[in-house]
Amino acid sequence: MWGAIEHLGRDGRTRGYLRDAWSPVDLELREWFRQEAARRGLDLREDRNGNLWAWWGDPSERPGVVTGSHLDSVRQGGAFDGPLGVVSGFAALDLLRARGFEPGRPLGIACFTDEEGARFGVPCMGSRLLTGVLDPDRARGLTDDEGDSLAEALRRAGRDPGELGRDPETLGHVGVFVELHVEQGQDLVHRDAPVGVASAIWPHGRWRFDFRGQANHAGTTRLEDRDDPMLPLARTVLRAREAAERGGVVATFGRFRVSPNNANAIPGLVSAWLDARGGEEDAVRALVAELTEFSGAEVSAESWTPVVDFDVALRERIATAVGGAPVLATGAGHDAGILASAGVPSAMVFVRNPTGISHSPDEHAETADCHAGVTALAAALEDLCGS
Repeated sequence: MWGAIEHLGRDGRTRGYLRDAWSPVDLELREWFRQEAARRGLDLREDRNGNLWAWWGDPSERPGVVTGSHLDSVRQGGAFDGPLGVVSGFAALDLLRARGFEPGRPLGIACFTDEEGARFGVPCMGSRLLTGVLDPDRARGLTDDEGDSLAEALRRAGRDPGELGRDPETLGHVGVFVELHVEQGQDLVHRDAPVGVASAIWPHGRWRFDFRGQANHAGTTRLEDRDDPMLPLARTVLRAREAAERGGVVATFGRFRVSPNNANAIPGLVSAWLDARGGEEDAVRALVAELTEFSGAEVSAESWTPVVDFDVALRERIATAVGGAPVLATGAGHDAGILASAGVPSAMVFVRNPTGISHSPDEHAETADCHAGVTALAAALEDLCGS
């Protein structure tokens, strides 16, 4: 399975991946998911927001146990973030079937759409729409770097954007959700453990800062006559680092859009996206408030996820089922966190990442650790499906 998708969307120059939601590559990955579901005789369903569900058993009779993740990537990201959870879901099901296991409740494998938000700016798009966290009108109007809206992208992919929105029927099919994911850090390396279980996800959000100036000629405009929005942007980037250090949080300006984006022109508009996260919501909010006041920019919130504490009884049950795995918190957002916030009992299993690097081609997991992850996930699913 890994070999079948490893090449899809890979940049031959950088080794990174380009798997934007609803792009041709994303549609290829979705077709791969459909084929894997059909190969196993699973009931494949696509909900009104484009999330895919492959079911062993009928969840309309009784809410099921679901695992899975996503197949899209950040731009120039690594191979494991997302796809490892989907591939491991199918592999865990295969392992259970090979043992002759018959689930006492339906078992599902999910593929959530647009988890990274690389194209339209809002992460966990599929799960946010599913749970009603994201307004469908706002989602339809989101645009990518080319000016194409999500509504237009969906129409080209043969979907009806009018269908977007909270889907209580699909959500009601999910009794428990367990997401396997490569660790985005080195906690498991330091603990000398191949797998771990999540305790919580830090509160985190994304904000757009628009700095406006006056576009003009780079060679003929005197310095004293310039209104260059790059200068307040540069000062704000530095202030973000200082404020993060003071507040004990992390803050990153990692995406920029410059207009008119000519080497010989002073920009008229620079848009910058801030990603801010931390263990305490008040500290993250304080940082954003400080930068909003300091920057003088027009600031709009694009997404916010409060702290997610995973169900204690569920995570302890899974930690026991997988052999006493260590429990750790994470600063990365996941679909499991969105479902948990919507009241779905959810948990996460992490697989060791020896580099500790993620959202980069250097993201990695050893084959033996991936196998350990599948074994742990199968044990968790067997325990949960047997009740």
